Amino acid sequence: MRNGRAPAEPLDAFLELWHRLRSDSAEPGTVVVVEGERDRTSLRRLGLPGSVVLVHRGRALAGTAHDLVGQSRRVIVLTDWDTEGGHLAQRLRGFLEAERLEFDLEYRRRLARIVRGELVHVEGLYGWARRLAERSGHVLDELLDRDGA
Repeated sequence: MRNGRAPAEPLDAFLELWHRLRSDSAEPGTVVVVEGERDRTSLRRLGLPGSVVLVHRGRALAGTAHDLVGQSRRVIVLTDWDTEGGHLAQRLRGFLEAERLEFDLEYRRRLARIVRGELVHVEGLYGWARRLAERSGHVLDELLDRDGA
C-alpha cells in the first residue's frame, strides 16, 4: 500500500488498459505489431479489432518497417516482454523514428507492469486474463463485452 491506497487489482488495471487499446486499435491507420501468429490469436481472442501485423523472423525487419510506413499512421508495438522482444521493439523504432507516423510503446510498457512476473509472452495474455477473471468469480468474455462495448 502506498499513501494509504491499495494498488489497483491486476484484472481491473488490465481491463481498463485493454478497453483503451481496443478503441485505439480500431482507429483507421492504426496497426498493432506482434512477433508471431500465436500472439495475434491471443489478441483476437481478447477482442482486439483492427490490423495486427506480424514481425516475421524470416523476413528482414526493414521490409516490415517499409510496409508499416505505407499502410499506417500509428504503430502500436506489442512485442514480448523478454529481452528479445525489447530489442525487436527498439530496432523497429530505429527504422520508423524518422517517418511521419506515431510509434507507440506505451501499451507494451503498461501491460508489462500489469503482468510483471506472471507473463513474458503476448501469446499467453488471453489465458492469463481468463485465469484472473475466474479467480475473481467472473467470466472474462463477459467482462470484455461489458467493458469494451
